[in-house]
Amino acid sequence: MLDRRWRNRVERVLGPLGDVLDRVGIGPDALTAFGLACSVATAVLIGTGHLWWAVVGVIVSGVSDLLDGALARRSGRAGPRGAFLDSVTDRVSDALLFGGVAWYLADGSSKLPFLAFAVGACSMLVSYERARAEALGFDARGGIMERAERFVFLGGALAFDVLVPVLWVMLVLTAFTAVQRFVLVTRQA
Repeated sequence: MLDRRWRNRVERVLGPLGDVLDRVGIGPDALTAFGLACSVATAVLIGTGHLWWAVVGVIVSGVSDLLDGALARRSGRAGPRGAFLDSVTDRVSDALLFGGVAWYLADGSSKLPFLAFAVGACSMLVSYERARAEALGFDARGGIMERAERFVFLGGALAFDVLVPVLWVMLVLTAFTAVQRFVLVTRQA
């Protein structure tokens, strides 16, 4: 939802930063790797209870994710290898972040980490549906809880230390998005 409505605007705003990165020799793959490293650090911050610093990590990871593709396109280095690298690291990043949440929640209950796991699993399903649909020539973009929304929700949940209720909302909305995409592709097929 946010991806379709805001991505182009955000990329235009961040474009000058991408130009600076390109001029100093930082390529899109390096930015992708930096974003992944930020996700590792953010997962550790979440797991160890440093939630405010984790909010910063989520923001930096999200901005890196927005910039790497834009930088690749602006610098003329966009291609299938970079797109594949970006997609894979996005999934690894998601798994790391929800793993950090599960680690954090494990102190409170032995069952709550499964909530984080369920949200992560549904997130992977939503991403898989899009990738598989596109491989078959269909469009599965859209839905109420895409990756950008997950970052916003997770950042808000960390900022206000309301992870459990927000994870329940994310689970419902992410599962709904998976159903939306399934129906969308089924109708196209």
